[in-house]
Order: sequence, then structure tokens, then C-alpha cells
Amino acid sequence: MLITGGASGIGLEATKQFLEIGARVIITGRNQDKLDAVKQAMPSVTVIKSDVEKEEDAHSLFTQVTALGGIDLLYHNAGVGSPALNLGATNDQILENAVYEMKVNYFGVIRLNNLFMDMLKSRTQSAIIITTSILSLVPALEEPTYSASKVALSFYTKLLRKDLEILGSSLKIFELLPPLVATEMTAKRNDKKMTTHDLVKALLSGIKKDQLTIRVGDTKLIYLISRFFPKVAFNLVNPKKIYAQLR
Repeated sequence: MLITGGASGIGLEATKQFLEIGARVIITGRNQDKLDAVKQAMPSVTVIKSDVEKEEDAHSLFTQVTALGGIDLLYHNAGVGSPALNLGATNDQILENAVYEMKVNYFGVIRLNNLFMDMLKSRTQSAIIITTSILSLVPALEEPTYSASKVALSFYTKLLRKDLEILGSSLKIFELLPPLVATEMTAKRNDKKMTTHDLVKALLSGIKKDQLTIRVGDTKLIYLISRFFPKVAFNLVNPKKIYAQLR
């Protein structure tokens, strides 16, 4: 299997837990030092420096993975987020953030899927795991363009699953919707956070149950509330205490 962004956070924990159940794991990342640290701690892991934002890296990654014998599971874990900005204020950084997040969180997923699709479809049993977010259900004022990128990714995921069904393919598409998780990206947040261990444990449980949409932790509650009381769900995700930083 291949895990993007596997050298830290959720990806690193996924690497550990998939190894424990006997998977052969390849990980990618942009930071060579972090990749080297994973290799030292877990020698059986294959590490490849690769940036999902870069087209040339994606093609090189596909070539290297093919040479290793290919994969039957592609786990899209890599993702980026930007600091909170008020969308109503004139600021060029808003567009820069949006472009960056879409390149990594959305276009990067599509690019790798296009490269690995035929390989995965040729396997008897294969799957793609795509990490969206609780924010694909309800947007966050603190992460506006990140929320938008995850909505785009969630819609793509659902349509990809249906398109494969129309083609008669057995390739499974799992969507993982985490709540706020304790990682480097959320280190400055003081809100309730799920551990990476518990998140990946829930992911593996969902896969074993063949649960294609895996909502974890608070995401389950927000999903239900947002269906019937969307304003309540929005206010839960966006408490008034955060308004001050957006003024």
C-alpha cells in the first residue's frame, strides 16, 4: 500500500497500524529528515520523497511504485491548511491560500488517482482511501478555503465511487471524515482533539466492516445535526469566541 504524507501525524500513525496488521507499506513526504526517521524506526517501510503538489513528483512516484511491484491500496492522507483569514477583507493571501490548498488537497488526489487507477482496477482486491473532513459537512470560519477544498474532495470521492460502480469495477472507495485531530497542523488549536491512534483505529475498523463512508468521533454527531438543524451545526463548529480574530 501507498500512504501519502506518511512521515508525520495521521499518516505516521497509519503507517504503524497498517504494519501491525501485516501490510507492506510505502510512504511519501516532502521532508527527507522525517522520512529518514521513519525508515530508521520502521526499517520495513519504503520511503519516497515526493510532493503531491508537483506533477513531476507524481509521475516519478508512479514509476518507482510500479518498479516495486505496484500497490493494491492507495491512501490519500497528505493535506495542508492555511491560517484563518476573513474572506470579506481584501487580501491577496486569501487567493494564494485557496490555490495552495486546492493543489494539494484536491488536485493532488485526482492526479495520483489518474496515474494509479488502471493498476488498482487490475487487482482482484483493491481500494482507495480518501481523507476528507468534518469540514466537508459544515465549513469552519477559521479554515474557510481549507473547508472548500475538502467539500470539493468529498463530492469527487462520492462521484468516483459511483463512476467505478457504473464501469463494473470492484475497486472500493473509502471516505474518511475525521474530526479535529491532534497533529502538527492543529497544534495551536485549544479545542477538543482526537488522537491519531484513535482515528486510525476507527479507520481500520471501518474498512473491516466494509463501511465506505467512515465518520469518526464528533463527525458522526455533526453529520446528524447538520441534516436536520444546519444552523445549530454551523454554530457548534463556529463558536462566537473565534469571531474576534476575524474582525
